Parts: sequence; C-alpha cells; structure tokens
Amino acid sequence: MNNSYQEQIKYWFAEDIGDGDHTSLSCIPASATGKSQLIIKEKGVLAGVRVAAEIFHSFDPELKMTVFIPDGSEVNPGDIAFEVEGKILSLLQTERLMLNIMQRMSGVATVTRKYAKQLEGLKTKVLDTRKTTPGLRLLEKEAVVLGGGTNHRIGLYDMILLKDNHVDFAGGITNAIDRARDYCKKNNKDLKIEIEVRNLDELQQVLAHGGVDRIMLDNFDIENTRRAVEMVNGRYEIESSGGITFDTLRAYAECGVDYISVGALTHSVKSLDMSFKAVK
Repeated sequence: MNNSYQEQIKYWFAEDIGDGDHTSLSCIPASATGKSQLIIKEKGVLAGVRVAAEIFHSFDPELKMTVFIPDGSEVNPGDIAFEVEGKILSLLQTERLMLNIMQRMSGVATVTRKYAKQLEGLKTKVLDTRKTTPGLRLLEKEAVVLGGGTNHRIGLYDMILLKDNHVDFAGGITNAIDRARDYCKKNNKDLKIEIEVRNLDELQQVLAHGGVDRIMLDNFDIENTRRAVEMVNGRYEIESSGGITFDTLRAYAECGVDYISVGALTHSVKSLDMSFKAVK
C-alpha cells in the first residue's frame, strides 16, 4: 500500500494548530534550529515512519529526517527510530501529530505481528476488517500489512461481501449471488464475490449454486469448520470469522481455512509508547 496523506495532513494540522502554536511562538525564536529523536519506550513493531516523513515534509520541506529503523521492524525500549533536524518551531509543531499517528500505527502493527506469528508454518493468513477508526482506515490498514497481516478489503467499493443481512433482504442465498453477479456484469465491475454462511446447510446451498470466489464461515465452531473445509474441498477460498480469539486462532487455522478475519487488529488496540525528545 503506497498512499499519500496530503489532504488528511492539512486537516490534521488545522485541527491541532488552529491560528498558531502560541506556546512555542511565545518562547522560541523563529530562526532557532535544533534536533529531535524518536525514542521507543515499549517493545513492539514500528509503523508509520513513511507517514511521519510525509508529515514533516508537508509542514516544513527544510526539515531533514534521518531514519535508523525502517517500518515493520521489531523495536525495544531505548531504540532510536529516527532523528529530525531543522527549525525548532517546526519540530515542536509537528511532534504531537507525528506521535499520534506513529503510536497508533505501531500499536496495530504490534498486535498484527502477534497474530501472524501464531500462524507460522500454516497457509492461513490473518485479515483485518472494516472495524477501523473513521478517517484513519488507510493508516490502520497500512499498519496491518507492516505487521504481517493482509488487508481484507479497503471499503465497500473494492469487493462484494454478501453478509447475512444482504442474504436475508435479497430473499436467500441464490438470489443474493445471482443479483451480485448480474450487477457486476451490467456495471462492468471486476469484483470478487464473497458470501457469508451461518451453518452447514447454507454452505451446501452455496456449493450447489456456485458463482462466488470466497466463502466466509460465520461463528462456526472448530468441528464444523473442519467439516466445512472438507465439504468445500479446495473449490473456493475459505475465511473464518466471528468469535475467534488469539487463543483459538491456530486451532481454526489448522482446520485448513485460507483466511481468518480479526476485528481486534484495529478496533481495540493500545498505542505503542514512544516520545520525540530534543537532543541537547
């Protein structure tokens, strides 16, 4: 993922600085220069270095950033990820925005790495969900990838996912699938189609009808997940979702599913502790 956050950065600075950082302006000469370092204070996975560079450059193109630890690296307390040199007023005004972004992204990457490591040696990949912070979805999904996870979909526009409500409102599984396929054909959309099933009965209906790329097993227990994988027999991608914890993650993966989606990668993450300190 290689997103530019230029438009968001303008809004983020407007939100934080308003008509001026009066604290810094009142006590720091405009011409004063200095250097600050990003110091890691907690073990985890670093994410957001690329975004930090964009934040610094957007605010003051003359700031010079030297990176010591790249995105996706495992870090420990005391590590120095990068240093930035230039006008002190610029360092002070970019500090909190950069830290907020990097702490959040690093928190997401750290949790994702923990889940990804739990699946080592298996084909199963851990997926994120749309349970993201409004306005920060692209940042959080970038952090998932840096942590070793896989993006499920970015939003409602890049994949068709027929969930239980879609199926019920459409009048059943076959209707939902047929309408989705017709829609793609009429609108010249090349979108993958995934359908959620709530039990083995619904799975059998999907297998009998076809027309999808992936099947999501919603809130299946491990025994029924294993049976579902046998029924599908490699014909479609399989995703497990719902009620899966870190402790049960590997057991579900060992059933042979291709993906496991985990909302906890983004919806309840603790930020990674770090600080941006002046070099005296």
